[in-house]
Amino acid sequence: MEQRVPNAARIERIYGQVVRRNPGEAEFHQAVKEVIETLAPVLAKYPEYAEHKVIERICEPERQLIFRVPWHDDRGEVQISRGFRVQFNSVLGPYKGGLRFHPSVYLGIVKFLGFEQIFKNALTGMPIGGAKGGSDFDPKGRSDAEVMRFCQSFMTELHRHLGEFTDVPAGDIGVGAREIGYLFGQYKRMTNRYESGVLTGKSPQWGGSLVRREATGYGTVYFVEEMLRARGESIDGKTCVVSGSGNVAIYAIEKLQQLGGRVVACSDSNGVIHHARGIDLALVKRLKEVERRRIADYADVHRDASYVAGGRLWDIPCDIALPCATQNELDEAAARRLVENGCTAIAEGANMPTTPGGVRVFQQSGIAYGPGKAANAGGVATSALEMQQNASRDAWSFGHTEQRLHDIMSGIHRNCHEAAAEFGSPGNYVLGANIVGFRRVADAMLALGVI
Repeated sequence: MEQRVPNAARIERIYGQVVRRNPGEAEFHQAVKEVIETLAPVLAKYPEYAEHKVIERICEPERQLIFRVPWHDDRGEVQISRGFRVQFNSVLGPYKGGLRFHPSVYLGIVKFLGFEQIFKNALTGMPIGGAKGGSDFDPKGRSDAEVMRFCQSFMTELHRHLGEFTDVPAGDIGVGAREIGYLFGQYKRMTNRYESGVLTGKSPQWGGSLVRREATGYGTVYFVEEMLRARGESIDGKTCVVSGSGNVAIYAIEKLQQLGGRVVACSDSNGVIHHARGIDLALVKRLKEVERRRIADYADVHRDASYVAGGRLWDIPCDIALPCATQNELDEAAARRLVENGCTAIAEGANMPTTPGGVRVFQQSGIAYGPGKAANAGGVATSALEMQQNASRDAWSFGHTEQRLHDIMSGIHRNCHEAAAEFGSPGNYVLGANIVGFRRVADAMLALGVI
């Protein structure tokens, strides 16, 4: 029997083990630390979690896959990419989590995303486990034919690890409707099965869910709405900024505008657009979704908008800020500027976009801060709804699916809010989200034994 140690010391020891066993994976270390450092009061109230080493088991993926992805570019030259799938935890259901195609992808990124996915998926209340995958392949600037050949090679290996009862990937950065189509086509070819439920994010024309592309952005805004409602406020009339101009950012902007918010800025990896009278969403959709152009071209159409190459979105005064681009995009200095400029609500549409220093600033300031595993859970929740439709061979209306999404996000907020209060930190959504997600997974792990 292990000698009893104080819970804080136990958690520090676990974190040290994670760092030693996973060298060089800084993003994964950060994600683990952010979760487990909030769990001491849970271990105090429920010592069985420590006795059965639930935290230690959660921090170790069930399976990690790394594989070569060879493909031909349009010049006939062989290119070599690297593919990943980290199947982190399946105690609640089949593995579920997106695929990311981006040059920054390496094992540490995939593991951080997969670890976050465990708790995000648990928070939805849906029967799905946590996983993540992807490749260092960059689809930007590639022809459709090159993207198709890469996707076919990628799925030729990955297909043997997937299945609607095993592992159900979705899209992420660099993996949209085009990539999902090529991936599914190759899976169907390799397996000789029309297994609709093996990938989510599909086109509604062939098994996909309405609201899927809108889900993460809409869900993030619904979470903001609930945080503000708990404080007697609303989105109506608020000035907002949204980082990014991809899928999540576009539909976060759309829902903010529908609820009366005035969105004055968005961005991409090259710079920032500031449009004081409000972002022209139709133009952003045309540039990004149809023409695949950079956000800088926005200023060519709207002469009263300003584009700043390499600009800092977080310097723009606002009431609501939604980081919807990528991890660690909002640091401590940026967080201080937001608070000093009067920002009162932050919700993370991206995964871990705020650095630990930035999180501390938000929490110390007392503003409403919704962490990604709660605030952006709408995407995976709607993926799970797509799985339901596929399993029943059904098709749901946009209105029905959006209402389901709204109900799920309201439930996530309520559970996080109540858990934070129960454990002595009212309004601390970081603590609440971590505890609710962890307990759902931990209780299932105890029930299933040491596996």
